[in-house]
Amino acid sequence: MEQKGVQLDQETISCSICLDLLKDPVTIPCGHSYCMSCIQTHWDGEDGKNIHSCPQCRQTFTPRPVLVKNTMFADLVEQLKKTGLEPAAADHCYAGAEDVACDVCTGRKLKAVKSCLVCLVSYCHKHLQPHHESAAFKKHKLVDPSEKLQENICSRHGEVMKMFCRTDHQCICYLCPVDEHKGHDTVSSAAERTERQTELEVSRQKIQQRIKDKQKDVKVLQQEAETISRCADEAVKKNHKILTELIRLMEERRRDVERQIRSKEETEVSRVKELESKLEQEITELRRKDAEMDKLSHTHDHNQFLLQYPSVFQLREDPDSPHIHVHPRSYFEDVMTAVSELRDKLQLSLRKERTNISLSITQTQVLLEPEPQTRAGFLQYSRQITLDPNTVNERLSLSEENRKVTGISPRQNYPPHPDRFIYYRQVLSRESLTGRCYWEVEWRGGDVKVAVAYKDIKRKGDAECVFGLNENSWALYSIDNSSGFLHNRVRSCFPGPVSSRIGVYLDHTAGILSFYSVSETMTRIHRVRTTFTKPLYAGLWLCGSGSTVHFPKLH
Repeated sequence: MEQKGVQLDQETISCSICLDLLKDPVTIPCGHSYCMSCIQTHWDGEDGKNIHSCPQCRQTFTPRPVLVKNTMFADLVEQLKKTGLEPAAADHCYAGAEDVACDVCTGRKLKAVKSCLVCLVSYCHKHLQPHHESAAFKKHKLVDPSEKLQENICSRHGEVMKMFCRTDHQCICYLCPVDEHKGHDTVSSAAERTERQTELEVSRQKIQQRIKDKQKDVKVLQQEAETISRCADEAVKKNHKILTELIRLMEERRRDVERQIRSKEETEVSRVKELESKLEQEITELRRKDAEMDKLSHTHDHNQFLLQYPSVFQLREDPDSPHIHVHPRSYFEDVMTAVSELRDKLQLSLRKERTNISLSITQTQVLLEPEPQTRAGFLQYSRQITLDPNTVNERLSLSEENRKVTGISPRQNYPPHPDRFIYYRQVLSRESLTGRCYWEVEWRGGDVKVAVAYKDIKRKGDAECVFGLNENSWALYSIDNSSGFLHNRVRSCFPGPVSSRIGVYLDHTAGILSFYSVSETMTRIHRVRTTFTKPLYAGLWLCGSGSTVHFPKLH
């Protein structure tokens, strides 16, 4: 009866979440008790709902209750541990369909709590005790319950596989080296695990360092985004202020021109009114004179006519009489012409500046897109390259629709052209390259250079026109079984020859030029970071007759 009473106590103070004795027991407001870590984990999963519930009675609590250790349950658990008795085998201690069962239990099996990699057996609490109490099991390796213990048994010899064949990369037993693994490089599984564990730790350190580096990059990018937004706000404010000031100045100028026009109008109208008044007076005087002459002409007395004639006939000259000229054009046509010219100049200037501003905004490189990692990624930027016949040297021959060039001995009689390379077997592409571009080059035979160059690279002379020996070109070369990279006479050498198929990736805006060895995988040979100021052109340099290079079609 005493034993059963202890078992009931054990069931009472078991956590219904982990099904084990309570650890740091806490009691929640509804009265149910749990391990502190178990109920915290349960409630952590409910944080998004803002309502926390009891796993047994489903009563909800808002806000999340503060957990306090239940000292009475904690004391009971400690007393049970001191008795040395294990919890009673309640229904929840038996193995279910998804549990690992104890291999020692008979009848209804209990859940396994550990698996032994030496015994290759899984144990419940009761049957695991010898591993804790007996020194004979001291070196046995206990792990979490596993259903895959039989995979550690050699299918051929039925022995535990404690060795590793490095030749075949297989786990084997101690009998395997006698027959099918005879003469192979074998070591103990523990030794191999130690070595691989070391490699794994090194790889983990590299990964963790990469994570840190990328987290730093993320932080830099976040700061860059904040800076961009702040700068954009400042630019908008300054733009608004500047253009508002410009509009204000234009408004002032408009009002000033209107005032000048109105002032001119007032002056000219006043002048015209004054002339009009003067002419009206003269007309009145002339009409009076005309009336006197008319009266005199009707006088019958000859003597009176002759006596009055001198005074009436006398017509006073008017030297100050104004000369009226009607303007052939509008009074203010010159002003309108000047304003129209100003408008045209402003429109032209604004259109030009708008283009410059748009280009400045568009060309601002905020974030650099990552370089592709696979050939499929590169192919989305593929460009079909054809060679320009006007640039080809006379000891080169083009074919396959100008996608292939071959070195030849007799000079070809090509027509003169200012773009033609004179002394060296070189040729440039017809297409200019900007933005993000990718193309591939296949070559065989003699020495070769795969290059990019500006259009204005010199076409004759010594080194100043050779790809890689000037500031206007960048070249990957394979010469005399040695390979490297050239720019402005600075050489970077590579170990061994380069691949016969080269992939070239260009991000003109970001200033990135990369060369890849193309096979089933993409292996980067060399990468350049610089600033490209003009469009680039693909270039090829060949040495000797019979060597060929071509640009394959990419799909």
